[in-house]
Formats: sequence, C-alpha cells, structure tokens
Amino acid sequence: MVFKLDTQCECTISYSASINGMQPNQQRSQIKPGIRVKIILKQDQRSGNLTEGTVKAILTRSSNHPHGIKVRLTDGKVGRVQTIM
Repeated sequence: MVFKLDTQCECTISYSASINGMQPNQQRSQIKPGIRVKIILKQDQRSGNLTEGTVKAILTRSSNHPHGIKVRLTDGKVGRVQTIM
C-alpha cells in the first residue's frame, strides 16, 4: 500500500499478521490456562523471537484477534500466542 503525502514524500506501509511465515493462533476458544504455547513479546515483534511457556491467564476478551490472543504466562510474561505446543 503506497500513500503519496505530497510531491516530496512517499510513504510505504506494509502489514502482515504472520511473523516469520507463521500464522498466529487467533481463536480464544483454542487457548486454555495450563496449556504450553509459544508467544511473541511486544519487544520481540521486530525480531520474531518466540518465548515458550504455560498459560496462566487469557487477557484478550474477544473471541478472536488478528494478531493472536494475548495471554499471561506463569512466569509473568505477556504476549500474543503464535503456536500451541
């Protein structure tokens, strides 16, 4: 998607819901406390590094989310689920 802001500036915006070719787990119904998951932390979104852990709480209230369901792991880390182990 390309937006022309004026004759001197051109801004390109790209967006992908997947990180490193993986589709995030977008359905809240598939995630339960106690399951093992891989999440992406906010600070790791650019690098794509995943963190593995056990779900303590589900933080996303809606039934789905395009970037993945946000969860809190038992170690206190918060991120969006990318894969279920």
